[in-house]
Amino acid sequence: MTFVIPTDLAPEVYPLAWVVGVWEGHGVLEYPGIDTADFRQRVVFDHDGGPYLSYTSTLTLMGPDGEEGQVWSTESGFWRVAPSAPEGVELEDFQHPLEVVLADASGLLTAYFGAVGNGRIDLATRFAAATESGPDVRGATRMYGNVGGELMWAWDLAAFGHELQSYASARLSRVDAPGTGDDAEVQES
Repeated sequence: MTFVIPTDLAPEVYPLAWVVGVWEGHGVLEYPGIDTADFRQRVVFDHDGGPYLSYTSTLTLMGPDGEEGQVWSTESGFWRVAPSAPEGVELEDFQHPLEVVLADASGLLTAYFGAVGNGRIDLATRFAAATESGPDVRGATRMYGNVGGELMWAWDLAAFGHELQSYASARLSRVDAPGTGDDAEVQES
């Protein structure tokens, strides 16, 4: 996959440069107690020159004829490459430790630790906390991967009294990428 490293991207987040941009696509929700549903998703990984990426994601349910339905989930947060892995955590070659903090409009706040490298991101919750009326989530894992230039992801959830299991997954295509000005650095991955 060819991608552009924005000229003002902080070097600390270069390992995440391949996700910077706007991604859209379709996915499916499937979890005990929740009706299986198709959704559309829009994800934005952006930056302001600081040593982190900002992140927003919106899942919108699709109606029976493919029409756009209600918003299911909106979350936002920050992704940063950590200076080092926590004690006792071993990373493989070419991996960098990753810290992610997300807030969901439903009243859920999650902090993830993980790794990024070789076109893949793996995350697991360090903690999940909710407002009084927020969802009962005890843990989660997420995996993002560059597969043929598309962003594939899967989200497993331990919530509502259920053990960790598949909750949602999607296939997203890049619809907008950082500019390719004369001083931008083009990379192959």
